[in-house]
Amino acid sequence: MNENGPAERTVREERTLTPMRKTISRRLGDSYRQAVHVTVNRTVDAESVVAAAGNAEAGCDGVDPAITDVLLCALSDALGAHPAFNATFEDDTHRLFEERNVGIAVTIDDGLVTPVIADLASKSLYEVAAERKRLTERVQSGDYTMSLFRNGTFTLSNLGPLGVDSFDPIINPPEVGILGLGRTTDRAVRSDGEVRFRPHMTLSLSFDHRIVDGADAARFLETLVSNVETAEQYV
Repeated sequence: MNENGPAERTVREERTLTPMRKTISRRLGDSYRQAVHVTVNRTVDAESVVAAAGNAEAGCDGVDPAITDVLLCALSDALGAHPAFNATFEDDTHRLFEERNVGIAVTIDDGLVTPVIADLASKSLYEVAAERKRLTERVQSGDYTMSLFRNGTFTLSNLGPLGVDSFDPIINPPEVGILGLGRTTDRAVRSDGEVRFRPHMTLSLSFDHRIVDGADAARFLETLVSNVETAEQYV
């Protein structure tokens, strides 16, 4: 211990970034330099989502839809109602797309990747679940090409399974927005003079404020919340 000098520090290990980590670092740096990030949060009653996932029977390839799959269907409809978010911004051009190609953030050993579920609006809940499972297994096994990550129009990141309540997701450039999902927890709700516990989750929408405004984001979330609270329609 050196009482007269600066604190000592001993290098435990030095790690060189893997090629994938370098790419992630570059893209996230570009995102923060190029986009004006704003995040709005809204907590939603998730009872209908939980019920929809619980009532859904095994569909395509025997895959049981999960809460994430139900949320993807609700998100697809919200993107259809608010096409300014189903878009990219580059070369000073805001491009709105017909297809809702939603990237799903998946953790792998080297970092984070976002395989894209193509044309989400054309798929049923069971097809969404089967496709998400297929893409997740491919990237986690290393059996993928860069084509799986191209042409996304929006991204979904779910940290709920890791116990996170809410977070500020970072936009995947050149997309305009990204939705973060927090964990589902029970909250006390008073109704008709009684208190009961209902599942809730927090939705966190990050958007590029150069392209859309806070009021636009609030309206997007309002539509999404309405879809989530009536999620049994997707089963």
